[in-house]
Amino acid sequence: KEGCPISKQMMTNLFSSAYKPLSNLNIKAVCTLFLTSFRPASGFINKAQPPMSTAKYAKFDVAQFSCLDDNYGYLIHDPVTGDTAAVDTPDAKTYQSELDKRGWKLTHILNTHHHWDHTGGNLELKSGGAMVYGANADADRLPGLDVALAPNDTMKFGNSEGHIIDVGGHTNGHIAFYFPENDCVFVGDSLFSLGCGKMFEGTPSQFWGSLKRLRSLPDETTIYCAHEYTTGNAKFAMSVEPGNTDLVSRNKEILAKRSRGEPTVPSLMKEEKATNPFLRGDVSEEIRNNVGATDSDSFDVVFGKIRRAKDTFRG
Repeated sequence: KEGCPISKQMMTNLFSSAYKPLSNLNIKAVCTLFLTSFRPASGFINKAQPPMSTAKYAKFDVAQFSCLDDNYGYLIHDPVTGDTAAVDTPDAKTYQSELDKRGWKLTHILNTHHHWDHTGGNLELKSGGAMVYGANADADRLPGLDVALAPNDTMKFGNSEGHIIDVGGHTNGHIAFYFPENDCVFVGDSLFSLGCGKMFEGTPSQFWGSLKRLRSLPDETTIYCAHEYTTGNAKFAMSVEPGNTDLVSRNKEILAKRSRGEPTVPSLMKEEKATNPFLRGDVSEEIRNNVGATDSDSFDVVFGKIRRAKDTFRG
C-alpha cells in the first residue's frame, strides 16, 4: 500500500527460494497468476471497476482509467496540437488500449518517480516515438529517459506549460507535474486522497517541505494521484482527527462512492487542506495530540510522527 511496489521479479525470487524442491513448476507463471489474481481488501479497487472518465480543462483533456490492482492511469490530450502524454506507465497494454479507443497517438511520457508500477511500460510505449520526461535526480532509474527535468523547470506540452515541483520524500527523485492554466497537478505517490506515500527514501523534513509546496497551490487545483487508497486513508484520518466535521462528511461521501464502485480520485486541494492529516500537522492540535507530538516538536517532526502512526495503523 501507499506506493509500495512489489515487482514480478521480487515475487519470482520469493517463490523460487521458498519452493526450491518444486523445480518442475513454472515459477514465473505462478507469480504472474498470483499478481493478476490477488486483490488486497481495504481501500483498493473492488470488483465494480470505476468507469472510464475524461475531464475537459482549458487547454487539454484528461482520461482516467484503472491499471494493475490499484493504480490509476492518466492520458493528457491536447485537442488542438494532437499531443498526448501518459502520466507514468503502470501497464503498457492498458495504456495502448486506451490510446487506441480514442484514436490518440502518444507523444510524451511523464514519469513522477522510478518505481516499477510507474515506469514499467516506458520502453514498450516509447517504441512508438514518444519522449520520456522525468527527474534528472533519477536519470539512472527511469527507463528510456530522454528529457531530464529539475525542480522549478518548465516543459512544453501542446499549448500548455508544465511546472516541475520537487515532491521528494516517498522517493528522493519524486516530482509532480503542475499545469496552472488547467488547474491540475499530477502528484504520483507523493500526495494521496487523504494520505501521502510511504517514506521509502526521504526524510520527514524533506517530505514535509514537499507537501507544503503542494499545499501552497490554489484551492481549486485538481489533484490526480496514482492509487485508490482513500478508504484506508480515511480510517486513519478519522482516528487522529475525529472532531473534524469536514472529515466526517467526506468520509461518508467516500464510503458511498466506493460502495457504488466509483473512484474517489481526483480530489481538490481545498478538500485535502481541510481533511488530509498529512497536510494538517501544523494546524490541528487534535492531530498533534493523537500522534504524541509535543509543544517543542517542529512541524517536520510532527509530520514524521503522523507518518509513523500511519505506518503502524491497523484500523
